[in-house]
Amino acid sequence: MLGRRALASLLLGLAALPAPREALAAVTGATLEATGPGARLTLRLPAGASWRLRAARSPNRLLLEVPGQAWRAATRLRGAGPVRAARLERGRLRLDLSGPVALRRAEASDGQLVIEVVPGAAAPFARLAAGSGTMAEGGGTTRRTASLPLVVLDPGHGGRDPGAIGTSGTQEKRVVLAAALQLKRVLEAGGHCRVALTRSNDRFVPLGDRVEFARRRQAALFVSLHADSAPGARGASVYTLGESSDSLAGALARRENLADRAGGLRLPSVPPEVQAILMSLVRAETRIGSARMAQQVVAELSEDVPMLNNAHRQAGFVVLKAPDVPAVLVEMGFLSDPRDEAALRRADHRAKLARALGRAIHVWLAQGRDVATAFG
Repeated sequence: MLGRRALASLLLGLAALPAPREALAAVTGATLEATGPGARLTLRLPAGASWRLRAARSPNRLLLEVPGQAWRAATRLRGAGPVRAARLERGRLRLDLSGPVALRRAEASDGQLVIEVVPGAAAPFARLAAGSGTMAEGGGTTRRTASLPLVVLDPGHGGRDPGAIGTSGTQEKRVVLAAALQLKRVLEAGGHCRVALTRSNDRFVPLGDRVEFARRRQAALFVSLHADSAPGARGASVYTLGESSDSLAGALARRENLADRAGGLRLPSVPPEVQAILMSLVRAETRIGSARMAQQVVAELSEDVPMLNNAHRQAGFVVLKAPDVPAVLVEMGFLSDPRDEAALRRADHRAKLARALGRAIHVWLAQGRDVATAFG
């Protein structure tokens, strides 16, 4: 029988031992709540824990895997938004859906994982489920929302460059920034893409830097917003890269192109003749994607706002010259026309433009690329 001193030493030694792994590595909290039309799942889990969210069909559902973690949270959660119910199943959390969803947010920080989903389109969800299924995953200090392509919005001008100035003193740099911020909100609410702006305040950004901003981030799409000046012109229009299709397009491009600092495409180390073929293929694919986006923009804008005749035009704008990022430049109207200027000054008109452009971008994303590149 142990003496009192020996027993005390033993107890002290046991207390100093590390806790069992299961006690340290565990999901300790889970909540599911509605957020507008969507739903937010919040988990408490050890910092750096790996996780993976997958989509599946028949029936529509999401599967959240947190490997290596014991589950010490609620095993059943009441439904919210598009999630009918959630329950622990074979070591992973199953979220049964009332219909297809899109990922709006997925991030882990400070021991908390937050996932938000919103109702989404059927076709992209089906393609994702039929492919890898992965909507998002993370672990350690790295976080990826693999399912969400990046759309870069480029409000023209800024800082010391006001752009066009209307007869009532409206500055182009201000109306395009306001419209870009509104479009960002529309796109993020849709949950089909991430959004970044080349500028989010009144500062000057060189044209080449705007192009490289999108290329460095491997953007899926680049949309430049403008409201130029052209006497006699009225209505919205959209431009893709090419030889100027008319004198108006050429004049607008010359005015915008104060500098051409677009970098070259980084190609693998192959013979020059192979590089030339690769460059040609990349540029051709980019132009096809740009043209498809321009057609969609015209279709959506023409439902809501006045349009310039021959609304899809071509010109050599610097910001459209990235060889590997589909790009369009949208003239939301012309500040030189009093009617366009008055409309662009109104928040409700800019919101109408943003909604139409948001629809165009969502359709472009849904119709366009292979699920492995457009939706992760």
